[in-house]
Amino acid sequence: MTQGHTITIHKSERHVRVVRGDQVLAESDRPLELHETGCPVRYYIPAEDVRLDLLTPSGTHTVCPFKGTASYWSLPDAPDLVWAYPDPKDGVAEIKDHYCFYDTEVA
Repeated sequence: MTQGHTITIHKSERHVRVVRGDQVLAESDRPLELHETGCPVRYYIPAEDVRLDLLTPSGTHTVCPFKGTASYWSLPDAPDLVWAYPDPKDGVAEIKDHYCFYDTEVA
């Protein structure tokens, strides 16, 4: 991490649900909670709790100097709605096989 930039990840016991329209895209009681300097809290949901059958891989990729290269998935009416780091950097290795959505409901 660069000076002043931190990422912390811990297992959350919060219930996280992702809904788009009337479809539940993901629901988990075991998300990872990622706190990153300058960013909102993000919930990374295990692949087993995500409806991957509803999502289509997109051609979008972004590079984070701290987490690695992200791949994105879309819905027909919501491009690049969800992302994951298939090969995350060592400092955030636990987010591998977890998906993050822009909008999540947390209980």
